[in-house]
Amino acid sequence: MEINKKTSVISPFCGVCGSSLDYQLSGFHELLGIDIDSIPCQTFQHNFSLTPIWHRDLTTVEIEEVLQYLDLEVGQLDVLDSSLPRQGFSICGSRDVQDQRNDLFLETVRFIAGLRPKVFLIENVTGLMKDKMRGKFNQILFQLKSTGYKVKWKSINTIYYNVPQSRQRLIFLGVREDLPTEPTFPQPNSKVKRLKNVLSH
Repeated sequence: MEINKKTSVISPFCGVCGSSLDYQLSGFHELLGIDIDSIPCQTFQHNFSLTPIWHRDLTTVEIEEVLQYLDLEVGQLDVLDSSLPRQGFSICGSRDVQDQRNDLFLETVRFIAGLRPKVFLIENVTGLMKDKMRGKFNQILFQLKSTGYKVKWKSINTIYYNVPQSRQRLIFLGVREDLPTEPTFPQPNSKVKRLKNVLSH
């Protein structure tokens, strides 16, 4: 597969392509999406017909097959974006510490360690860092730092980042340790957008 010169991104746990749209609008080149659910995969393919989507269980995807398919070298990928399954962490769910989906973050860690992207971004619900889930949060943070990345995390509300919706999210940012920069979050806006400001009708 020929890779263009735009900033490249791969999205394991891509879902229905919400973040992929953001990357596209920002001029990035989405190389590959992977998701186990067929409906999000169909949605992704409908909206991004030129981007390959693998309807696969991420645990069955080998790093080497990704590198070969995309004709990438280890360390060449710019961004790995992962929206981890959140059902076990969400305050709207059972918040079962033993939920097997809670350990799927290890697949993202495996991709980071294997692909060695310049930057990674991981998004999840803030329930991951609260109460009985705090131990899992600490485990995830430890595993991410052990891959050789400078890692920072922050709980942000999208309403302060030009999105007309109040949506609290936990974000992990990582920058490979050999790169001369630090993971940095954008400054929030004091003035928020309202839905009536972006919908003409």
